[in-house]
Amino acid sequence: MGWFWAEQEQKPTPRFRPRPPPKHPTSGSPPPSCPMHKSTPPDFSKILGSNSDTASDNDINPLNLMFSSLPQSRAPGQGTHLPTERETSSIPRGDSGLWEYPSPQQMYNAMRRKGYDDTPEGAVESMVAVHNFLNEGAWGEIVEWEKRFGGGVLSALLDARERGGAPEREQEGFPKLVRFQGKSREMTPKARMFQVLGRIYPERFGGPPPFDRHDWYVLRQGGQEVRYVIDYYSAPPEPTGEPVFYLDVRPAIDRPSAILEIATVWGEDLWERASGADVRRAAAEKAKRESS
Repeated sequence: MGWFWAEQEQKPTPRFRPRPPPKHPTSGSPPPSCPMHKSTPPDFSKILGSNSDTASDNDINPLNLMFSSLPQSRAPGQGTHLPTERETSSIPRGDSGLWEYPSPQQMYNAMRRKGYDDTPEGAVESMVAVHNFLNEGAWGEIVEWEKRFGGGVLSALLDARERGGAPEREQEGFPKLVRFQGKSREMTPKARMFQVLGRIYPERFGGPPPFDRHDWYVLRQGGQEVRYVIDYYSAPPEPTGEPVFYLDVRPAIDRPSAILEIATVWGEDLWERASGADVRRAAAEKAKRESS
């Protein structure tokens, strides 16, 4: 994935916000040591993945289009010890168990394998930490969508009417992440639209494009597989130094029900802004952060 951020001297806690505001962030960048400062930022799926001319089909995991195995041994010339322990995510796999994240040593070996030889060894652990953090945040957003619409749009609307609000469906063991793909070079139609609007109305929509894009394929309880699209945006850091990211997570518009799901959420967001509920919630969250 392209969302690498690292600080060699410290490891501040990153934050993410579910959706980008109408005006995309226009400032804020990772520290100079971060590979994102390259003219062509590294894409995590390409770093851990393989090119068709360098590996056979047997080397590729079809669930994520990455190498089936990554070495845990030190790279030639490596001077810093990097952990080899892999963190288990909270994301259920399509078959059984939970997805695992690569260890810092695997991450470093993959970056060296793909030609990022100038990556600071002391920054790799922070890169992995933020990579894992954003994956968990993206999955949390998908779970919220699935709580509402995993049983179907009509069921969600009926439940909301009966409960007087949005439904909260708990489905044991579901949803599950079947597979995913990194597509950092393929801008989504929504992101492309914002770029066009940014040229026409720069004061409102101007800003950089997302630095990464993912497609996640999710299995619902009834056996239906649905696709989610995730755009990753960077934003100016908090005053305390924590990096901030915007995640725009929504169902892919490749089925009629997805249009209804997005329209439902859009209508609720519009009502929140019109009623001032979003302002009150943001003030409450800010007060909570300042008091902690």
